[in-house]
Amino acid sequence: MDYLLKTEPTVYSFADLEREKTTIWDGVTNPVAVKHLREMKPGERLVIYHTGEEKSAVGTATVVSVDASDPKVPLVKIKLGRSIAKPKTLAEIKARVAFAESPLVRQGRLSVVPLTAAQYGWLTGGES
Repeated sequence: MDYLLKTEPTVYSFADLEREKTTIWDGVTNPVAVKHLREMKPGERLVIYHTGEEKSAVGTATVVSVDASDPKVPLVKIKLGRSIAKPKTLAEIKARVAFAESPLVRQGRLSVVPLTAAQYGWLTGGES
């Protein structure tokens, strides 16, 4: 499974991840988003999405490890992937049929969103 992780860039941005190379993804409180974090497995692909003024998918990362021993606060370590050459905006995402049923569009406040392989490919520039 692939996932999209939303972050407010003034709190933690993709540039921060580029500088740090790895981080623990935390601060998630929504029960559905926490469930998605607990379900992650090492090696799964991630898209980092900036909320706020940007509203766009800006980079990639990979799950390194998941410690779900505390069910309310799973610790997901992620590592830097690459920046997305042409970030995809929320408007572009909403215009794609592939995202019509996606929680990214249907549940706008959800901070961890599962992605299909096709959605991941389009967001990262790997597929059209």
